[in-house]
Amino acid sequence: MAQRTRPHVTIPLGAAPPTNPSPSAHDPPLSPINLWADRRQTAYTPATYTPSYTPSSSTPPNPRISLDVPARPPSRASSAYESETTRISFPEPQLYRSSSQRSSRSSYRPASSIAALTHRTSRSESLLSPESIITPTQLSNGESRPPSFENTPETIIKDLSSELSDLTLDSEEGLRKFQSGELHDDDEEWYRLVPPEAREVLDRKEVQRQSILFEIVKSEKDYVADLELVKEVFVDPMINTLAIPQHRVKGFIQEVFFNIDNILAHHQRLLAALFARQREQHPLIQSLSDIVLDNSLLFRNDYEAYIKHYPLSEARHRSEMRRSQRYQYFLQQCSLDPRVRKRDLITFLSRPVTRLPRLLMLLENAKKYTEPDHPDMETIPLLIGILSDFIKSTQPGIAASEDKVRFWNLCESLVYQKGEIIDLDLYDESRSLRFQGPLSRRYRTNVDLHWADLHVALLDNYLLLLKPEARSSTVTKNHVVSRPIPLEYLRLGIFDGAPESRKEKAEEGSGILERVRSRYRPMYPFTVYHASSKMNRRYTLYAPSEELRKMWYDALVETIAIREIRYAGLGATYGSATHYTGRVNCATELSSGSHRFIAVACTSGVYMAIRGESSFRKVLSVPNPTCMVPLPAAGKFFVLHEGGLFCYSLDLVGRAALGFSTVQAVDGSKERIATDVVLFRAGRVGNRFMVLYAVKSFLQLWLYALEVISSADSINPRWSTSGVSTFRSFGEPLSIPKDTHNITVLSRRIVICSDKGILVADPANLSLSLKSTTLPDFSDADANLPMAGLRARCGSSKPLGIVRCPNSDELLVIYDELGCYVDKHGVPTRSSGYLRWETRAMSYAHRGDYLLLISPDFIEVRTVNTGKLVQVVEGADMRRIDIGLLSPDKDNTGSTLIAMKGKEDKGLVSDRIVELVETAELRTPRVSDVPGAWDEFDIL
Repeated sequence: MAQRTRPHVTIPLGAAPPTNPSPSAHDPPLSPINLWADRRQTAYTPATYTPSYTPSSSTPPNPRISLDVPARPPSRASSAYESETTRISFPEPQLYRSSSQRSSRSSYRPASSIAALTHRTSRSESLLSPESIITPTQLSNGESRPPSFENTPETIIKDLSSELSDLTLDSEEGLRKFQSGELHDDDEEWYRLVPPEAREVLDRKEVQRQSILFEIVKSEKDYVADLELVKEVFVDPMINTLAIPQHRVKGFIQEVFFNIDNILAHHQRLLAALFARQREQHPLIQSLSDIVLDNSLLFRNDYEAYIKHYPLSEARHRSEMRRSQRYQYFLQQCSLDPRVRKRDLITFLSRPVTRLPRLLMLLENAKKYTEPDHPDMETIPLLIGILSDFIKSTQPGIAASEDKVRFWNLCESLVYQKGEIIDLDLYDESRSLRFQGPLSRRYRTNVDLHWADLHVALLDNYLLLLKPEARSSTVTKNHVVSRPIPLEYLRLGIFDGAPESRKEKAEEGSGILERVRSRYRPMYPFTVYHASSKMNRRYTLYAPSEELRKMWYDALVETIAIREIRYAGLGATYGSATHYTGRVNCATELSSGSHRFIAVACTSGVYMAIRGESSFRKVLSVPNPTCMVPLPAAGKFFVLHEGGLFCYSLDLVGRAALGFSTVQAVDGSKERIATDVVLFRAGRVGNRFMVLYAVKSFLQLWLYALEVISSADSINPRWSTSGVSTFRSFGEPLSIPKDTHNITVLSRRIVICSDKGILVADPANLSLSLKSTTLPDFSDADANLPMAGLRARCGSSKPLGIVRCPNSDELLVIYDELGCYVDKHGVPTRSSGYLRWETRAMSYAHRGDYLLLISPDFIEVRTVNTGKLVQVVEGADMRRIDIGLLSPDKDNTGSTLIAMKGKEDKGLVSDRIVELVETAELRTPRVSDVPGAWDEFDIL
């Protein structure tokens, strides 16, 4: 094999190795969160740079992990090596060396090293040693260089080439053992692997530089071995055991270890390149910065993702430690592996967080000992700049993750009041904790005013008033003492009130005089309240300082503003009362021919306009219509006015809206259905189009059901335009409570709502179809305390209707103040829990997965399955005006028409009609998420 060319140097004798070549010898310990630091660890057992770790023959086998937790905890940790008499001893960590696991192996020292240790230097040799050289030799021409370079460079390189090659044979063997992990801990230093003759030729500065370059390689080898250990000792056994339940072990590993495999692959390639450079240039390495620079451009994205995710990984691990005994025992078993060396999982998880700051520190030290004309003086500053900017750029991401961890800890500590179902949407990815801190509140008792210490948390959707309870030294529970206030309802009161004095209790252990003497502390009040309950839900909170009160004010104003902007917008406006007179009683959408119309009823009649236009035309001159329903399939337009229920030709109504027909022509198509009608509903029930109407009589109401017969089903086609023969009656009418206020449809049955309860009936046979007296079914309430409490709450509320939960067999019973879930038999579910609305609802609308609760001042949009508050629309004198149409649950996907108070003009107030439609939030993608966005830019 051809001999490599070596630098030829003059070798003075007697030079000793540097006392502390490692640049990290006196560096302070660093924190994994502070990215300018690294975490010191114990001495380590290195692995090769290949993905799998191959211990030497002397390495004891890895302990078998078993999750059979003993019934009684042992007095000491059980070992997998109980059969052996000797115990594993763990050496103390080295202060200046990076650490990782080390396999058992024989100690190797080069022969030249051993000889150097026993050689007694002469006085002349000591004078030429690196320790005795304070400054380079001054030449006559003013230049300076080490005394070992006194001769001309050409002569030196020519004379000592073969001599240095012979001296480095033992050094190459030491390098091979270093890279294969066979050296003793104390021998893994540059000066241990270099012949003394080669060291003596160098000045102190170059010795330090070579030691730092060697430390870069060594720390990289340690780092790769640690990451491989994570997979072999923690991840793979976790998959093969039952430490984590099988259904969530995959997600747990992803949350805790994240993309550590990708980082390991990057550094395995980097370590292979560093080893190759070592074998090529040892013992005097010219440069490593080019290799590190090339690889740093590849692993930036993976590091950025991991570092920002690290606080979440640590929190997920600690959370599992608190709740799972099997997970604790699993980690105890993992710690028996000798390569772990008493380090916990957090230490290994923090290794990628501290690696780049550690590498940056080594590069900065290498720069200090690099000559100005060396090529590294161009590459190292560039690499330092890249790593420094990258580390600083990850700080906001870490802060955001730490905020997320604090938010998770808060969520896990919440304790709600029993019975109420509250969905705060805490696990939405966009959820965040905006501000939190201790505040106080005063409350009155029969004797005096007392102070209560609270913990108040401001989320991006709710304000929480909590009462902390310390259950142990590490566990604190926060009881929700008042119902959370949605930010849509949160209003700010006075924030500049004068401070009030709070009497402080004497501290324990204080003297008698201190206990008698009163101590007072100023407290700074501010007020917040619920917009729908301004007096009953008004809170005066006290901050301990003026600065903290100002911080609360700024946080509240900013968070409320962001919430308002996110859900701004109401819907499409159809028109104002300038086109029709009087208060809007009802409205509906209808189709006739190829046109779609909006019909509005007020005290003077019915007006219509083409959808999207504001020019209305009068089509019916009837007094005070209160309800309208079009049935395009039957060609009918039903109108209830002054107690009479009539139907008109839908085609003529549409022609009159376009100006092709007259009001008189429309009135000529009128058919009388019934008189003394209190309310009516029309629409599709099952496969039939039906008309349901309630007629009042003495002390009660009678409910009638008619089926609409189209002209194709009639024996005589003329019946479709004259008489009531176009309707077919179903049996005898049903007697219903006189306070009935709503009728809805539920699949093939109808739901009758009254102040006394809810009835379910079959419209095909009303008199014989009464299925249940009332819903929900509280027959077991006497033996069920939660159900008894729910019965009391429902008894004091007004029922509005029933809707079916999507993709479920449950039904949601809607009251004006609350809601509860029942099964198909009417029995309450979900432990007889209930939902509470933020304001009293007057009506509701069911649209797909959402429930719209409508009150005069607010409209709440909630999910049907959980009752989660999605949006709040604020207005004045709001009411639903498109009532009357019956439609199955699966067809409840259209819009909803709302009338509200409009602007005042010349002393007159007009009504405004808006349409509520479901929308989706517009999310602008980040530039980094757009493929090819940076293709034309040279990014370092």
